[in-house]
Order: sequence, then C-alpha cells, then structure tokens
Amino acid sequence: MDGETLLRVGALCVLLASAETLHGIVRTVWITPRIGKERALKLSAVTGTMLAFALCLWQVPGIGLRSPVAHLALGLGLSLFMAAFDVGVGRLLMRKPWRKIWLDFDPRSGNHLLYGLVCLGFIPLTISLLQSRVPP
Repeated sequence: MDGETLLRVGALCVLLASAETLHGIVRTVWITPRIGKERALKLSAVTGTMLAFALCLWQVPGIGLRSPVAHLALGLGLSLFMAAFDVGVGRLLMRKPWRKIWLDFDPRSGNHLLYGLVCLGFIPLTISLLQSRVPP
C-alpha cells in the first residue's frame, strides 16, 4: 500500500467519523425527543449505515483497490477505526465509564452500534462488487 492510498484511507476514516458524529448529534438533539431513545437508536443504526454506504460509494473507488480481499481489509480497518473512535469519544470527551462504553456495543442493551460496524466491514466489498457489474 503506497502513501497516497494510506492518505485516501485516512481521509475516509476522518470523513466517516465526522459524519457519524454529526449524525449522533442530530439523533440526540432532534430525533430522540420526538420518537424516544429506543426507536431513535434503531433508526440511527439504519441511517448511519446508509450514510456510511453513501460516503464509501463516493470515496472507495478513488482509493484504487483491486481485489475482494483488499476491499474486505479496508472494511475491517474502517470498522476498527470507527469502534476505536467511539470508545475514544466516550472515554475522553463524554467521560463515560468503561461499563457504559461496552453497553454501546451490546445489542441486548438496545444499542445497535455493533450491527452498524459489521455492515461497515462489508460496505467496501459490496461497492466493489456492484461497480464490477456496471458497464463503464
């Protein structure tokens, strides 16, 4: 992987983190008061995944990966980055205890972050497969 590819992947990570941060703010400020926390978290998992798909659809082709394995590796890297970002924001900015942070990843607690991260892991491969079926 060359320097330009790493720069593009890093830029995609920052873009996703920024978009998901704004997405979380919108959920907290506008959506949760209207439909409740449980429904807002479920809706957020879907809309967050759609947002990540749209951003990846825009950015992943320009990264220049060729193989399915490379696209899966990118998806895994994005998922790990976003999980680390979520933990970092929870601990450093929101001062959450570890117990509450791990609950964010536990679907039994009503949070669906884990499902979104799993989906994110497959988004680059899905985009690659969709684009390989579309004639130029």
